[in-house]
This record gives sequence, structure tokens and C-alpha cells, in this order.
Amino acid sequence: MTAVDEAPAFGEPAPAKLNLALHVRGKRADGRHDIETIFAFCCDGDRLEARAGEGLSLNIEGPFAGAVAANEDNLVIIAALTLAEAAGVVANAALKLRKNLPVASGIGGGSADAAATLRLLTRLWRIDPIHASMVAPMLGSDVPACLLSLTARGEGAGDTLQLVDAGVSASPALLVNPGKPLSTHAVFAAWGGVDHGPLDDWPAGRNDLELAARTLVPEIGEVMDWLGAQPGATFVRMSGSGATCFALFENEASRDAVAAAVPAPWWHMATMLR
Repeated sequence: MTAVDEAPAFGEPAPAKLNLALHVRGKRADGRHDIETIFAFCCDGDRLEARAGEGLSLNIEGPFAGAVAANEDNLVIIAALTLAEAAGVVANAALKLRKNLPVASGIGGGSADAAATLRLLTRLWRIDPIHASMVAPMLGSDVPACLLSLTARGEGAGDTLQLVDAGVSASPALLVNPGKPLSTHAVFAAWGGVDHGPLDDWPAGRNDLELAARTLVPEIGEVMDWLGAQPGATFVRMSGSGATCFALFENEASRDAVAAAVPAPWWHMATMLR
């Protein structure tokens, strides 16, 4: 066993992100879109570990390990290198990612992994957390929210945040994906371009990307219809740019009964909101 293998490991969750509502207000000069959204986070998701190491390495395991590459294009590696440069430290770490969430699925998998990397390496490298906050917006519009992993209202490109109490903490939730990856860029490109108004109240809000996403992946409609017909489901919506949809439930027993009946080959995850 090497000295690196014997070094204590730090662990950090990368919770799945949900958009309780997502209003697209227009396109920005930088090519991104102005949005208004309510971010909520699950108690479950991917998980990252890190040990002291010579150089920077990444090992990926888990049910969706084959869908991502452990190279310089992975957001975990990009986050580590960007953080090291910002903090003026050497990027030495042996990283291990357990990939439990499907990729390109609207629940912030890559962004959550990047955010977990920032939190984790801040501890491992003993650097000021301000560096993580400064780096997060450089990595993606959802990364600042994922860095907090707390219920928040997002505006601008989604990276201007205000913590809110949406009344969903400890709510039982079921996430369901039809098994179809969906490009965020493609969904925004297919958005109709019409501003349907501000987000004032999330239960009465909407996801303005749903129509575009359903056009690209019609199975989203099947998932939404199925979830909406399940006993105990109190709220159903698509998250982000899809294709993952979710339902909130009255209690864990209702959620678990529905989770046991999710049709194959749909992916699902029974969880609670943080």
C-alpha cells in the first residue's frame, strides 16, 4: 500500500438539483438566457472523495460511470484545476467520483459534481472558501446554486442567488427519467422565445423549457402523465431542461409504493428534499 493509499479520504455529497419552477425571460448578450427559478436539492445524488496525491487523478465508478470520461473535459477535473489556479496552490489530489445520477438529465449532475469538488478540495488543500465562491460561476450557471445546495431563488443566468424558504424541506420526492439524455443547449435552442412573465409563486409557476424538451424527447410526456396519475403525488414537474421529472408526495410510504411501480427501463430515485 502506498502513502497516498494510506492518506485519509475526505468525502463530499453532490446532491441532485431540482427546479421547482423555471421561467425563461429572454436571451442575454453573452448567449445565455435570463431565467427566474427556484432551486431545491435532494438528500441523494453523486458522491466525491479525495485523498492527498501526487498530481491530479480521477477515478469514476457507479451505475453511470461509463457515461462520463475521467479526462480534462470532466467538470471535476476542470473545477480542481480552476480552483488550484485561483488559490495559487498545486493541484495535487486523488479524486474518486461515484456517478449515481444520469448525465444530461436536468438535475445538475455535472454542476453538482463540480460544486462538490470545490467544497472538497477547499478542505483538502486548506484554502479560503472564498476561492470556491469566486470560481463557481466560471464553471457553469448552476454551479453557484449547487455550491450552496440549499433552496434558493436564482435570477440572471441562474447564478444570482437568494436563499428562500419554499416549504419543501423534508418533502418525500421521486425522480424519474425515461432513459434519454437531453442536451441543455438543444433545449434552450428549441425554446419558443416568448416571455410568459415573472416567477411570483413557485407552485403556480411553470417550467418554460418543458414544451421544447417534450418535442425533443416525447417520452417526457409519458413520465409526466404517469407521475401525475399516481396516488399521493401532490406536485409534478420536469426539472431544468429535462428529461428528468419529479413528484413530491404526502409521505414516504406513498412515494415508496410509487417508486416500486416505476416502469422499466425508466431510471428513478426515491429521496427527500434537503
